[in-house]
Amino acid sequence: MGHDIEAGGSSTGRALVVYPMLKLPTAERAIRAPEGRLAEAVGLAEAIQLTVVHAEVIKLNQPRPATLIGKGSVEKLAELIEELEIGVVIVDAAVSPVQQRNLEQAWQCKVIDRTGLILEIFGARARTHEGRLQVELAALTYQRSRLVRSWTHLERQRGGFGFLGGPGESQLELDRRLIGDRIIKLKRELEDVKRTRTLHRQARRKVPYPIVALVGYTNAGKSTLFNRLTKAEVFAKDLLFATLDPTLRTLELPSGRKAILSDTVGFISELPTHLVAAFRATLEEVQEADVVVHVRDVAHPDTAAQREDVHTVLKDLGLGEAVEHGLVEALNKIDLLDGEARDAVINQAGREHEAVPISAVTGEGCDALLRLLDARLIDGIRSVPLDVDLMDGAGIAWLYRHGEVLERRDDEATAHLVVNMNQADLDRFAARER
Repeated sequence: MGHDIEAGGSSTGRALVVYPMLKLPTAERAIRAPEGRLAEAVGLAEAIQLTVVHAEVIKLNQPRPATLIGKGSVEKLAELIEELEIGVVIVDAAVSPVQQRNLEQAWQCKVIDRTGLILEIFGARARTHEGRLQVELAALTYQRSRLVRSWTHLERQRGGFGFLGGPGESQLELDRRLIGDRIIKLKRELEDVKRTRTLHRQARRKVPYPIVALVGYTNAGKSTLFNRLTKAEVFAKDLLFATLDPTLRTLELPSGRKAILSDTVGFISELPTHLVAAFRATLEEVQEADVVVHVRDVAHPDTAAQREDVHTVLKDLGLGEAVEHGLVEALNKIDLLDGEARDAVINQAGREHEAVPISAVTGEGCDALLRLLDARLIDGIRSVPLDVDLMDGAGIAWLYRHGEVLERRDDEATAHLVVNMNQADLDRFAARER
């Protein structure tokens, strides 16, 4: 099951993508087609400007300890690699250091596995200081287990962490002690960054707007939707992992209320555990959010499997209750559907109160999504009596802006108010007073 592909654009090398599939179907593969998984791996490779010239699914009865795939497949691919002048092979699976070394010797080219590929993308995409620290920590943790020689004949044009090689590349030649020292230093720096983020978050609570976080599988269209809703110009391309650092913008809701919209890194299946840990901080905005919007690519053949992957990551972040009861689903890319498929998505949204069919590209359905967010943020409103010092003009103005003032009586020093307000805004007002 293979096919040749030519990808245009500048390239760091000609690549072969291999997806080893165990013949015994796991629960994961029962809902995720091998062709879809292979296509995703090709997309990951193209995200770092590799030219994928061939991609193939290889069926395995069982993994081989020495080479992962069988001897016949190794020899067949060796001929193909020589014939097509392949510089790097992406194996879309976890490959042990021993297997990697043996395959590199057999194929005479660089071999990287799924973890190495994702790290390479993260290295190329991370933009903030914190993002870079997190990627480097994950990369060094990964490298520590596989100190193998670097291939220097591949020109690396931008970003990344050297799994693809590059002139004078020494990342993989660092000894364990140096890597260990660097990991300790990085963890200290990240703790400092985390403390700073906490302070920023406390400061943001004092400019208190509710937070709406966009989450979703990588390439589901979160950044395009973010741009559409906030009229911002965040990097949005049809590329896997186009966003790595959370971006915050003010969102104007139909009621005139304001919210903070947060765009986050895309999720992906089988993300290595140490990578999830390293990127937990980039998802803090999600843990803080008042409403979480799950942006789904409903035109993707594996949309159901992707939905489960996102739910799994959210549950790992301690957001199980939000997954069960509180997610808003933005059913994106309906502009790519027609006929029965489109009708099915619209009917599904009609049955599910918290789902809205949209197209982030054309804007279809985005007004309905904003109305739903507005309603969700107004939910839980109740009348509360509040006493505010008359000298605190900013506080009184804040209550008029974020709530509905039903009654007001002033005495010499205090404004006695009765305000319609939801719990999130009440908490923010209390935090503001502290």
